[in-house]
Amino acid sequence: MRFGRFVSTLGIVLAPVVGVGMSDAGASSSSEERPEIDPADFTSEITNPYFPLTPGTTFVYEGTSEGKAELNTVKVTSEMRPILGVPCLIVHDIVEHAGVVVEDTFDWYAQDKDGNVWYFGEDTRELDARGRVKATEGSWEAGQHRAQPGIVMTAHPAVGDSYRQEYRKGVAEDRGRIIQVGETRTTPTGSYANVVVVAERTRLEPKLLEHKEYAPGIGLITENVVKGADEASHLARIERA
Repeated sequence: MRFGRFVSTLGIVLAPVVGVGMSDAGASSSSEERPEIDPADFTSEITNPYFPLTPGTTFVYEGTSEGKAELNTVKVTSEMRPILGVPCLIVHDIVEHAGVVVEDTFDWYAQDKDGNVWYFGEDTRELDARGRVKATEGSWEAGQHRAQPGIVMTAHPAVGDSYRQEYRKGVAEDRGRIIQVGETRTTPTGSYANVVVVAERTRLEPKLLEHKEYAPGIGLITENVVKGADEASHLARIERA
């Protein structure tokens, strides 16, 4: 997952807050965490202040990946995809290196009635210099091949919240844990208060640790791999329809 990974203790919170159950299981028992999805509890209108997705909005991120300049363009479309009966908003995520598209992904999100934003999967394609698909690793869809949706942002972020973000065994096993709230950050797009910092890990790459920072009213503003790789990016501009 590019656009907006730890032992799940959020299951204790989800039962009363979200209304969709998730067991309080550890990373080793990810497959046993099975959220009960009721389409009536969801909407494709994503208004969570830390993960707002308004159709027509484009977020542009600039950064580096293993020494190469990287441009990441995230376009919120007005299109929907039904998954497990839930209308999911489609987000188009394009990654470029030196002006060449190297990754083309469609992500699927929905928000529950309490304001938690859920991730229902992605269709990702890695491209070669000629634009030909060379890999689709990382693709998954909730309900297919025993894959299950996860949460990418809680309705009321608090330090210690820990949750699974996505799950398809051996393909997508990211987890998030909120490690800071109320922070102040500055990027080329401005200075932000009340920033939430999320630490992300995946069992598939245990040496990696990534921190993502989210600002209210904006969403993701920075991504930094703090252990295991040399990758970083920041929000460079926002284009609104």
